[in-house]
Amino acid sequence: MKYCPDCGNKLFLKELKNEGMIPYCSKCCEYKFEKFNAAVSMIVRYQDKIILIKQYGMDDYILVAGYINITESAEEAVVRELKEELNLNASRIKINRTKYYEKSNTLIINFTVFVDDISTLSITDEVDSYTIFSIEDAKTNIKENSLAKYFLLAYLEEDCG
Repeated sequence: MKYCPDCGNKLFLKELKNEGMIPYCSKCCEYKFEKFNAAVSMIVRYQDKIILIKQYGMDDYILVAGYINITESAEEAVVRELKEELNLNASRIKINRTKYYEKSNTLIINFTVFVDDISTLSITDEVDSYTIFSIEDAKTNIKENSLAKYFLLAYLEEDCG
């Protein structure tokens, strides 16, 4: 960040105790911390299976995901995105881990979402298709070299050992 997002003044680095060198605006007399987007992704579990989706005309299976809206908690975003994309209700959610994704300047917060009932399962215009996979098939079908695969494999190693 080179310019103040509030007044447009050129920023300079100034030391802030216990924080290091932080961009500072001499006009606002404030430190300006870098900002980033926040999003959720989720491993959707139904019994001993995992639901993966395809989106945007791509051939790869990925996790359900979406940005967190202003005033919304990450958990609320998970519930909303699950409903918006697959018309499902979460019975339980559990946070797994986070990872910063530099390409979109986004902190991704990954969850496992447990679903008890899939009788309402249907796609909306946000999703091209879905498939319900066994755990082993989900591992082999999720997009290679993706954040989705990173989250899925980390979850399976930690929680399903």
